[in-house]
Amino acid sequence: MSDTPPQTLERILETQRRAFTAARPEPLSIRRDRIKRAMSILSQHGESLAEAMNADFGSRSFEGSMMTDIVSTIGFGKYCLKNMDHWAAPDKRSVRFPLGLMGAKAEVRYEPKGVIGIMSPWNFPVNLSFGPLMQVLAAGNRAMIKPSEFTPATSDRMRELVADVFDEDEVAVVTGGPDVAQAFSSLPFDHLVFTGSTATGRKVMEAAAKNLVPVTLELGGKSPTIIGKGADLTRAGERIALGKMLNAGQICLAPDYLLVPEDQEEGVVAAVQLGVHQMYPTLLDNEDYTAIISDKHFERLKGIVEDAKAKGAEAIEVNPANESFSSANTRKMPLTILRNVTDDMKAMQEEIFGPVLPVKTYKAIDEAVDYINDHDRPLGLYYFGSNAKEQEHVLDRTISGGVTVNDVIFHISVEDMPFGGVGPSGIGSYHGPEGFREFSHARSTYQQPKIDIAKLAGLKPPYGDAAKKAIAREMK
Repeated sequence: MSDTPPQTLERILETQRRAFTAARPEPLSIRRDRIKRAMSILSQHGESLAEAMNADFGSRSFEGSMMTDIVSTIGFGKYCLKNMDHWAAPDKRSVRFPLGLMGAKAEVRYEPKGVIGIMSPWNFPVNLSFGPLMQVLAAGNRAMIKPSEFTPATSDRMRELVADVFDEDEVAVVTGGPDVAQAFSSLPFDHLVFTGSTATGRKVMEAAAKNLVPVTLELGGKSPTIIGKGADLTRAGERIALGKMLNAGQICLAPDYLLVPEDQEEGVVAAVQLGVHQMYPTLLDNEDYTAIISDKHFERLKGIVEDAKAKGAEAIEVNPANESFSSANTRKMPLTILRNVTDDMKAMQEEIFGPVLPVKTYKAIDEAVDYINDHDRPLGLYYFGSNAKEQEHVLDRTISGGVTVNDVIFHISVEDMPFGGVGPSGIGSYHGPEGFREFSHARSTYQQPKIDIAKLAGLKPPYGDAAKKAIAREMK
């Protein structure tokens, strides 16, 4: 993977901005054509992209990549094509009486912002590049994409494929390491989308602020999973195991830790173990189970487990086939459940982003709610239970980016709902109509009638009785 020089970044941005300005107003048919071209990249070359992701990870499920990165993103493109005419239509707004009767008109037009930068991460490198791109194009913008340097084969393949179907002044992919990322986030875009860690998100926002570039930050954090009253433990255990082991837990929405009633801890842990055994009877040579992305991240995850054990946690390694991971030349890591965790452990301080699952117990549901509220607002919150009153209590008392009830992660799959975080877990959102508006400028347009409204309302000096009457009328 070669680094794109900073001067090239600036040139592409300027080229796209000039093309955007010269082409206005572009018909919706042009937007539709761009979305279809983006979709064609995925439909025609999805398999080669899945192979590139496998190469970057060292082992990544082909079917998993096709579902999470290719098929779901094509589906999102179809959703945008279906809804963009409605999204782009102006909103009629009311005007004060009696201006409407006199011919005044007000509307909000949703217009493209210009050139939007997209910084995508390594965990779902295609989905998190092309997903935002679909709505960026639906809103009528041009785009520059900077994918992660940790997935070089995928990034290079995306750059080649995008260059084949898009002119550089429409969509361009640039590649490189941290220096390129820093230069990219410092460009004077009309909007910048970043998906990644909270720590890096702060740096991106700081760089963007120097040019007053508005940002959408899709971050992460520690998404809690509550086991509540009447929960089906077998079902909950399977869903939690799937959510925690999909992509080896390298998901911003993965269940980060469990909050479990004291008297159900044994049952919940057993249910999660059962779920792993059913879905992953083996791990090391299992093509369905993804490897950890890098040696550095692998060592970090092992360090989280060792830190917890050193501070008194019980570590339960879920290894269905009793395989030897210590002697394997691979970055595969079994799910490790941590019991008796405390807040001084790294496992309860950092977003885990891997197959490590801390379990905390609670006596009453408000203890779990208070624990969540005492920490940063998470990207996702998950509740398992059949008690509607308790469920609503949890939702009413907590704040999170999104919620899935009786499962994990799945709220992101609903294309018609916004996806985003709150504070440290994110700023802004995309998906749904809200995503279209995120990448559009809501332009207020007012049309004055022929009558002299300022004179009629007493707004013109010299002020006299008409102004006094208008003030008195409005003060009632």
